[in-house]
Amino acid sequence: MTEQYVVDLREVDATDVPVVGGKAAQLGALSRIGGVRVPGGFCVTTDAFRWITAQTPSLDERLDELARSDPDDREAIRTLSDRIRRTIEETAVPADLAAAVTRALARLGEHVGCAVRSSATAEDLPTASFAGQHDSYLNVVGPTAVLQHISRCWASLFTERAVTYRQRNGVDHRTVRMAVVVQRMVFPQAAGVLFTADPVTGDRKVATVDAGLGLGEALVSGLVNPDVFKVRHGEVVSRTIAAKQRAVHALPSGGTRAMVIDARRRERPALTDAQAVRLVELGRRIEAHLGSPQDIEWCLAGDGFHIVQSRPITTLFPVPEAPDEEHHVYVSVGHQQMMTDPMKPLGLSMWRLTAMTPMHEAGGRLFVDVTRRLASPASRAGLLDVIGRGDPLVRDALETVLDRDGFVPSLPDTGPGGAPAGGAGGAPAPVATDPAVVAELTERSRASVAALERDIRTKTGPALFDFLLEAFEEHKRVLSDPLSIQVIMAGMEATWWLGDRLEEWLGEKNAADTLTLSAPGNVTSEMGLALLDVADVIRPYPEVVAFLRETRDEDFLDALAGLTGGREARDAIEAYLDRYGMRCAGEIDITRPRWRERPLTLVPAILDNVRNFAPGAAARRFEQGRQRAREKERDVLSRLRALPDGERKADETKRMIERVRTFIGYREYPKYGIVSRYFVYKRALLEEAERLARAGVLREAEDVFYLTFQEFHDVVRTHRVDHRLIRRRMDEFRSFQALTPPRVLTSDGEAVTGAYRRDDVPDGALVGLPVSAGTVEGRARVVLDPAEADLEAGDILVTTFTDPSWSPLFVGIAGLVTEVGGLMTHGAVIAREYGLPAVVGVERATRLIRDGQRVRVRGTDGYVEVLA
Repeated sequence: MTEQYVVDLREVDATDVPVVGGKAAQLGALSRIGGVRVPGGFCVTTDAFRWITAQTPSLDERLDELARSDPDDREAIRTLSDRIRRTIEETAVPADLAAAVTRALARLGEHVGCAVRSSATAEDLPTASFAGQHDSYLNVVGPTAVLQHISRCWASLFTERAVTYRQRNGVDHRTVRMAVVVQRMVFPQAAGVLFTADPVTGDRKVATVDAGLGLGEALVSGLVNPDVFKVRHGEVVSRTIAAKQRAVHALPSGGTRAMVIDARRRERPALTDAQAVRLVELGRRIEAHLGSPQDIEWCLAGDGFHIVQSRPITTLFPVPEAPDEEHHVYVSVGHQQMMTDPMKPLGLSMWRLTAMTPMHEAGGRLFVDVTRRLASPASRAGLLDVIGRGDPLVRDALETVLDRDGFVPSLPDTGPGGAPAGGAGGAPAPVATDPAVVAELTERSRASVAALERDIRTKTGPALFDFLLEAFEEHKRVLSDPLSIQVIMAGMEATWWLGDRLEEWLGEKNAADTLTLSAPGNVTSEMGLALLDVADVIRPYPEVVAFLRETRDEDFLDALAGLTGGREARDAIEAYLDRYGMRCAGEIDITRPRWRERPLTLVPAILDNVRNFAPGAAARRFEQGRQRAREKERDVLSRLRALPDGERKADETKRMIERVRTFIGYREYPKYGIVSRYFVYKRALLEEAERLARAGVLREAEDVFYLTFQEFHDVVRTHRVDHRLIRRRMDEFRSFQALTPPRVLTSDGEAVTGAYRRDDVPDGALVGLPVSAGTVEGRARVVLDPAEADLEAGDILVTTFTDPSWSPLFVGIAGLVTEVGGLMTHGAVIAREYGLPAVVGVERATRLIRDGQRVRVRGTDGYVEVLA
């Protein structure tokens, strides 16, 4: 060991993270910014930590145990972490390192108070801040105490909270090293935290200053409430002054103590408005230099601010790139498509290339810019009406933005972006209520997919990508077929008409839900019922059932042939995959594994059906739904005829019932066509990727998922790939998984949250959107992955969102609650088809409802009660 293991903070910068850790690297970078004062100090480098851990051979074995532990097994993690920390703290610091630290301290002032602070290599990073995960110590005095606290900082790499945080963020324990920062203490009259973007709303134009008296430790530890200043455009726009009972101060002999504040000072602000504004100006300078919004720890001593830490705010949702400096309002695509998880780059670019509307990317999600449609009164009204019927939270969020003076410009009703949504030619003539129209559309779609499958077979290399660009145009032509759009709108408008008129005339909410039970031609509800038929084939063969319960092999279909009934089971599953194997959870992302690629995903649902249903359940359920719809129709028409002008009302209603039952099933077919085409695209692209992997161009074929379509095309053309780009995209994707996308996002970065604004809901109930009538009580099963569902008859499914791939689970449940959804989204449509009471758009449902709790779902009134 020599003095190279101790470096002055002024000698390091942001490129030195492997040597000095994230915190020290940031402090070194801060010290280079003009006008930013950083307390002087030095860093004990990661090489010193590596030397210490090399002296403890038992550490390797314990790290192996830690890597194998379950992140949710807190007791095991706590026990292993304690042992590792004790081992590190008991390892003697070598004499030459101790001497180097003592010499560095002498340059600061041997008996000056110091802050001794952890600085891990996985800390203060753009994708994971690790804030508060490792230990730091204030006002440590003298070489002996400083050395002791350096050992404690090393050991804090293995606190229970740090270990769990790394596991949840996918960081390998062995790859992380710990450096330690030692700085001269600042003894402030006030200290706190500055967020250069609002940490709650994400608004990049609003900075938040939290301030308290004395050392910042009181705020960080939660001992006191801070004064809070909100600063926008150089002006304090709001302030909350806390009653200050205590402050933490340094002791002359070392250490700190919480002290009671004199009563006369308790109500005084910790900062003046001018000081808060000046601090934010300093923060903006730091933000500009470091390139992202920052979480900055500061101290005020005398009349000067000292910066003691700055880290990226990793919880902010990114803002889509805009071509100008104007205001923009973005609406989430994922909330409409029932897939709010992040998508990989290939998935994002493929969806954008095949979408009918320009889209913008942020945080692994897609958004549509609706600013110009909001700016024109005519298009605004149409947009808000359609969105409001589907998701009232989006409408309310947009109205919140519109209420702000000047954020959305005002445009005339004509001109660019200002024409009414229907276009200059007016609305097309209504489509006749004729099942043959639906048959024609589905046949067109099938023919288009068949032509794609035929023509793509001979395409490889750059020619494949040229062909796909042409195929995407055909894809969009199918999607924009005017007749298809007319039929979809006819089904939706008939549903809305029935809902509005029957409530007006009969005082009955959601009557249309029963009238649409077992509507013909719904490919998604047919998919759920078809899996019941697969279970009927398998149920008579105990050997097959036992095999399916135990198998974990994706090639299990091949092994079935040797079992009694195995050939029949395999043929039934294969036939199902031929029809529906292109589907999967999150299917709008082409990179997601399809059921045909991972058929094991379907096994839990098949086994649930074997256990929970009697033979013939699919046909029986469909016929029962049809009978209920007929009975409801007779009841409604009879009650209408008894009203004034009843014959007219009954005749109009009968026409609308016929219309909704003719067209509503088709609502699901265009998505089926999209996903069918996607699977054809994917197989061709993966064959190309596998050729590149065999040639050594790619490490893994699925590396292409982290390239855009154009980048993939370039790799095929040049046989060259940027592996660092792929690794960076993998890290970004992992960080995006921790973010929750907003329904509405502004160009200022503000995530605008809508509200239902209802006063007809019992206290404590969880409010949502009623999408399928009825009331049901049952056991809540909180399920985040359909492949891991374990459902019994009568259970209520609680999840974030459901796309069509969840439909096989719907046949066995009694009710549905989701965090995302609207009146005409897939989960709502299928819930109505199956007669399941359902409430969607229930914010944080998967966190507010615990798995196994008893709940009551009020599908008619739109709320959920937690009973036990």
